Amino acid sequence: MSGLNKNQQKAVETTEGPLLIIAGPGSGKSFTLVERIYYLITEKNVEAENILVATFTEKAAQELITRVSNRLNEANISFNLNEMYLGTIHSICLRILEENQEFTRLKKNFILMDQFDQQYFLYQRIYEYTQLPNVDLLLGERASRWKKAETLLKWLNKVSEEILDVEQLKNSSELQVQALGYCYGLYSQHLAEENALDFSTIQLEAYRLLKKHSEITTQLSGNLHYLMIDEFQDTNTIQEEIIFLLAGEKQNICVVGDDDQGLYRFRGATIRNILEFPSKFEQGKCKQVELSTNYRSHPLIIQFYNQWMERLKWSYGGKTFRYDKRIEPREGEHPDSRTVIKVSGSDGLGNWEEEVYQFLISMKEKGRLTDWNKVAFLFRSIKNEKVVSLANYLEKRNIPVYSPRSNMFFDREEIRLIIGAFLFLFPQFPQVRKWEVNAYLVEWEMYDQYLREFAEELRKTENEKLLKWCRGRAKEHMNLQKNTDYSFAGLFYQLLQFSLFNRYLEQDSYKVKDSRPVRNMSLFSKLLTKFEYLHRVTVFTPKTINTHLTTFFNQFLRFLINGGINEYEDESEYAPSGCVSFLTIHQSKGLEFPVVVVDSLDATPRKQHSNLDEILQETYYRKEPFEPLESTKYYDFWRLYYTAFSRAQNLLVLSCQENTASGHGTRNVPSKPFIESYNTLESWRDTNSIYDLDIEKVKEVNIKKEYSFTSHINIFETCALQYKFYKEFEFSPVRQGATLFGTLVHQTIEDIHKSALRGEKSKITEENVGDWFNANYNNLVKKERVYLAPQTQKAALNQVLKYVEKQNNKWSHIKEAEVDVSLVKDKYILKGTIDLIKGRNNTVEIIDFKSEKKPDLVKEADMMYHYKRQLEVYAHLVEERTGQKVSKMHLYYTGEENSNPYVTFPKDTKSIDKTITTFDEIVRKIEEKDFTIKKRPIKQCRNCDMRFYCDEKL
Repeated sequence: MSGLNKNQQKAVETTEGPLLIIAGPGSGKSFTLVERIYYLITEKNVEAENILVATFTEKAAQELITRVSNRLNEANISFNLNEMYLGTIHSICLRILEENQEFTRLKKNFILMDQFDQQYFLYQRIYEYTQLPNVDLLLGERASRWKKAETLLKWLNKVSEEILDVEQLKNSSELQVQALGYCYGLYSQHLAEENALDFSTIQLEAYRLLKKHSEITTQLSGNLHYLMIDEFQDTNTIQEEIIFLLAGEKQNICVVGDDDQGLYRFRGATIRNILEFPSKFEQGKCKQVELSTNYRSHPLIIQFYNQWMERLKWSYGGKTFRYDKRIEPREGEHPDSRTVIKVSGSDGLGNWEEEVYQFLISMKEKGRLTDWNKVAFLFRSIKNEKVVSLANYLEKRNIPVYSPRSNMFFDREEIRLIIGAFLFLFPQFPQVRKWEVNAYLVEWEMYDQYLREFAEELRKTENEKLLKWCRGRAKEHMNLQKNTDYSFAGLFYQLLQFSLFNRYLEQDSYKVKDSRPVRNMSLFSKLLTKFEYLHRVTVFTPKTINTHLTTFFNQFLRFLINGGINEYEDESEYAPSGCVSFLTIHQSKGLEFPVVVVDSLDATPRKQHSNLDEILQETYYRKEPFEPLESTKYYDFWRLYYTAFSRAQNLLVLSCQENTASGHGTRNVPSKPFIESYNTLESWRDTNSIYDLDIEKVKEVNIKKEYSFTSHINIFETCALQYKFYKEFEFSPVRQGATLFGTLVHQTIEDIHKSALRGEKSKITEENVGDWFNANYNNLVKKERVYLAPQTQKAALNQVLKYVEKQNNKWSHIKEAEVDVSLVKDKYILKGTIDLIKGRNNTVEIIDFKSEKKPDLVKEADMMYHYKRQLEVYAHLVEERTGQKVSKMHLYYTGEENSNPYVTFPKDTKSIDKTITTFDEIVRKIEEKDFTIKKRPIKQCRNCDMRFYCDEKL
């Protein structure tokens, strides 16, 4: 474990009992976590399934898997990391729910909603909520339906995350609290009806499972010997409860975090979890280690943010709400230069944007900035006019800006044109959009502008073909006589045949900066398919076309415009080459940049809680209030800017348009909290030593990607272009009716196998199988929103019953059902799902079910070779992951009625090695972005949405 300092080594080797690691900024926290996992595996001989590591983001989890696997590979240690419980607390809870689903309210194929889905879910049902007593006190009487849904979402999530007693809320004497209780009761009913989960109820359902079923909690805590929780300062009430339930009696909980970087109170996080952690145990039992040596920043930057924290009083009523610590720079040489400066517009001159530009150009011309990505601008919000104006100012002067969360999606040329095209294709919209004569929406002005811009393009001679096509479609839509065979998403793909749109798909660079237009087009395709899914739209009909139009533009698209859409972010390229980054301070958490420009110096501490928050905290929370409410706005403000200042490696810049208040509507900039720190700084124009600094390169992020045979290799081998658009750029295909038949057969066979594995083979009766089948069908229909004809349902059920009949009530050969097998390899992670049966001489056999008739093995030799290779990948996975030997590989055709339903392949080690080598080679091509094809696979083209594009371009 070379390279660890004394405290890092102590953190690594302290494995038994509770441990609190206070990790200051740049103190090598991730390195220490990697070494601690490595130590548990190599020195304590801990198995993968006995370790749980919870990270704040999925990206952090992927990075950790990559770094630990590389560390183990260097030491030539074979270890299956995917057995570990490693991910965000949400993803770990989801895994626990999926593994124990029969003990929860959830059924198979449950729907998982993101924040927009959740708000739209509430919006579609908002009328029911507004009928509840006193609900206006909670949601506001005059708010729009969309705003009410947004407010309701916030309060419902709070009830889930604080595990509030809903009956107690309903019985409150406070009418607002009572209304919240009834709203939550109705919401729970809606979630159950739709078999749905949101992000907050993932945790709530996991918590309920662990509390109600002690046998599951005992089994889990018995298996999980060591828990590590990163970013513990940003956990909430329910997360802390879940962690302690999973830790059980061993209490080998290691929590890592920095109370000075607690930023997520507005999302329900509580700093008390990290500050009170030692008091959860007997006195002296919890060990503490402080990582306070900073390996990131220049000493003067460290001194600056240490002094910033010292300027605030952190004690109140005899309690201190911060661990006492001081960050120290690493030992060694440091440049003798000013590394904290200001770049500001002078009071009264309004020259801030020009000053920022001149500073950047000066640093570049003096050779300090060899790539714009060395610079990150941090703001409290990046959606305000001032920030957007600065971004436009820099871009006009050839300094590209990467700002994926700045709400500019609907301002991009490609999105304006595609929306304009849709409006042109439906000329009736200006008439049908009004629900009454004087109706008006501000978004209509934006739509009309986009329509004018598209019409302007149509006048150009190079778009003559597009004009002719659009006129024909518009005429048809204006007076639709019969059902179309497409809806919005289908139209979108048809438009890609024309150069006005397919030019955005043509670029060969996959860097974030260059691929933004094609990524935005892809994102728009996802919005269209999401709309069609939410509103069950598959085609336009004469009866429904106008309703779909108004719902799409007046509601769905309008809410997205108001709420804002984040553009594409590449997790392995957080600071894209060739761009300066514009980020919120929250977004920058966990990142570092050579040059950091901190703006938003006009901000002041703001109260973040409402009267209802106070009532809930005082009376209904599980714990007494912790920090004094009146002080929290100051604590949060100081922590926010401490996090911002500590992102800088070589140069920290404070930047603003200086201003002296001169009456109503004006204010002093910088604001009072910054004055003392700001006034000590010299202007960049007076600090020549900044040109002597060696500005480091942005650190590369190494994340191993996951690949499976069916989802990746199969698609790439069929058509590399299809892979490029659907997997690399993530275009969303038109939903042409998911293939329910095969899924239904597979899921019911899985139910049968699981019953057999539980020792309940007596339950495998025709009646029960029929019940399992019907339950699976109903839940699949609810999720996929497509249906099977009654005779097709009957055929699927007959396949399952035939399979049961052929087993002749002998189920002892079933070993495992639908096993997720994955393997961390040198360059990537290989994944698959398979059923295992017992073989001879302590071997296992692999079986894959096909819900069709057994093919002619001679005529379909190519298909059988393809299936054989798929099974060989699974055999490799099983042997490498479990150490069990695979003796045979089977296909089982559930639709075969007359002959043996099995096709069996002997396991051939040489053939498997060859298949895995091919797999490795395909992954190499994918990662090198080699998507060239020699000729089109005509058979597959018929059902591919990109065929219109390919017809024109290939």
